[in-house]
Amino acid sequence: MVAPETVASVVMEPVQGEGGFIIPPKKFVQAVSVFCKEHGIVFVADEIQTGFGRAGKMFGFEHFGIIPDIVTMAKGLGGGMPIGAFSAPKNIMDALSFDPPLGHITTFGGHPVSCAAAYANIEVLKTLSFSDIEAKGQKLTNALTHPLVLEIRRIGMFFAIEMTNSDVVQKVVEGCMSKGLISFWFLSCPSAFRIAPPLNITDEELDKSIEILRTVFNEVNTDLLKA
Repeated sequence: MVAPETVASVVMEPVQGEGGFIIPPKKFVQAVSVFCKEHGIVFVADEIQTGFGRAGKMFGFEHFGIIPDIVTMAKGLGGGMPIGAFSAPKNIMDALSFDPPLGHITTFGGHPVSCAAAYANIEVLKTLSFSDIEAKGQKLTNALTHPLVLEIRRIGMFFAIEMTNSDVVQKVVEGCMSKGLISFWFLSCPSAFRIAPPLNITDEELDKSIEILRTVFNEVNTDLLKA
């Protein structure tokens, strides 16, 4: 058992990424946040994957009714350009100005081209309707009912499709790729594959994606029944 006073910070993804998009109960995340505050522990929300609309809100932590001490950002921030950043209250930021001075530096973090891309990306995100994004996410979820699918874990435009085993996942991912739909497996959850559609996906593109997924599911299922 680790004594709370020996813990500097707790770093948590609002939704577990490479573990297979595991969505924690709201009360659990709130309990962790309260525990950190009670014991002076810095609570860091890792929004590398969940930030900037991917989880159906600007940041994933918004789903859980908490405010972290530090938020880390990348990926979605730059809209495709390489950039990373973090945000924190002034008292935490001020700690970087002494002992030692410039205690936080980064080689490419402030690159002007990446920063310009991030600014433009945020301006576009501000024009999107998160309710429309949620509706499209739900439509895709409803369309993926199939005997091969054991569970669908979704938040916003994050999808983890749990299959019967890793071999089936491999066949589905390869089948989707052959038909022009990009999906991917998880490093730490081999029995599921991920789908992460663009936040601005059109209805036509969404319907085409559903058609491809259903076709691949049926093809894989037919092959398994023949085996």
